[in-house]
Amino acid sequence: MRFFLILFTILLCCCSSSTKNETQPENKTPDAEISKRVADENSGNSEEHKPVLDIEDPIKGGPADIKIKIEGLSQGTYKLIGFYAESHFLADSATTNTNGILRFKNSEGYAQGLYYLSVGDKKFMQIVLGEDQKFEMNAKLPNLVTSVEIVGSDENKAFYETSKFESSFNSRYRRITEMLEKETEGSINKNKLLEQKGVLEKERIDYLEKLAKNYPDLLFTKFKKAGQNPTVRLDLPDDIKVYYYRKEFWDNVDFSDSRLIRTPVIFNKLKRYIKELTGQNQDSIFSSSKMLIDKTLNYPEYFKFFSNWVTIQYEPTKCTLMDPEAVFVNMARTYFTKERAFWADSMEVYAIQNRANEMGQSLLGAKGPNVISTDPEGYPKELYKLTADYLIVYMYNPTCEHCMEQTPKLVKWYNENKSKGADVFAIAIDTNEEEWKAYIKKNNMTFTNVFDPTNRSIYAKYYVDITPEIYVLNKERKIIAKNLKVNQIDIMIDRDRGKG
Repeated sequence: MRFFLILFTILLCCCSSSTKNETQPENKTPDAEISKRVADENSGNSEEHKPVLDIEDPIKGGPADIKIKIEGLSQGTYKLIGFYAESHFLADSATTNTNGILRFKNSEGYAQGLYYLSVGDKKFMQIVLGEDQKFEMNAKLPNLVTSVEIVGSDENKAFYETSKFESSFNSRYRRITEMLEKETEGSINKNKLLEQKGVLEKERIDYLEKLAKNYPDLLFTKFKKAGQNPTVRLDLPDDIKVYYYRKEFWDNVDFSDSRLIRTPVIFNKLKRYIKELTGQNQDSIFSSSKMLIDKTLNYPEYFKFFSNWVTIQYEPTKCTLMDPEAVFVNMARTYFTKERAFWADSMEVYAIQNRANEMGQSLLGAKGPNVISTDPEGYPKELYKLTADYLIVYMYNPTCEHCMEQTPKLVKWYNENKSKGADVFAIAIDTNEEEWKAYIKKNNMTFTNVFDPTNRSIYAKYYVDITPEIYVLNKERKIIAKNLKVNQIDIMIDRDRGKG
């Protein structure tokens, strides 16, 4: 049952990272987290850390020769840490020389992107590596941002000038918004504050426009533009407003520039887009994902990352959706095909499509498949021969710890509801006849029980990832709920009854 998770781990292995809604990371990124990842990568012993995606031909800068002097930095070896998608990776390390200078040299140049220099004590110096990778940086601890001086790098000059501007801007903007919250609607003071807020917002827009005009080809300019959120359409109803905000959320991202995937902006936006701006139900998730992924069909790195990330995020045992299988099925059938999944070989594609076919037979809202299998007396029993308005399909294993907990609860529920239009069809899996019959007797399971040691009668009917698995079918035999615990059955039945 765990094959598809293993398969996807092979296709795309990404480690998790802490993010914020802001696309530009703070200077004080958690040292322990990144250092642990770097150490894990070096040792190869971590269960948590996974390797970064294999990337063909990253866009590199020219030959690199970066000199960094930080006043107050202890002598030692320091790590240059890069981004890829949602992962951090060790790009290089350097040891301070007798003058306290760190020097990073690479004749081929580093892949263009945003990097951190870990300088200890939970401090990081951010470095933009664009096309020109010969420059110097001088700074003082502990105030790296305010003290930094750049020689020979427009990328990093623009980065740090913008960081200083935004630090000032955010302080002023926060002060005005806090004052606005205390004013009554329509008051003279509130109107004045609103005017000041508008002036401040225009100041930021003007600054970013000037940045784009002065440095149109810099990686940092693309990075900063990509991080800007769309303008909220205040004149529209809330639901339409949200629709356009989500629809325009990626308009500032240049997918033809693969360097951006080596900055935090892409993953931060992806996580916010899927987890915050999209309703957490299977239909909305796939709809939003498709809207995004279809934009990247001609941009392989983004297409590969987005399609894999969404699919893995909603792996059935790792999320709380009622029907995560629907996300997997739609993603697999749309994107993990032999024509589109260029990173997977034919056997991997076959395995994914086969798994999608298994899951696809029992999705939420679909008609539940009929099952005909054998009861303890050796007689055939048919799911659709049960006449109750609501049928519970219960799939379990006699040795499963959670099944041992849920089965007695289901027996109690059945005895209380069998006269109220509900029935249970229990299917034992991965067991043997002796064990199955003993379990039925022990738990006094008087509802319909079936078992097929060959699995032929239940294969590709009701998908079960972990046991126990509960499906609820209504009078029309549509699947109205799945992946439940016994105490949630009544809620779903009452909800369905209320629709009538």
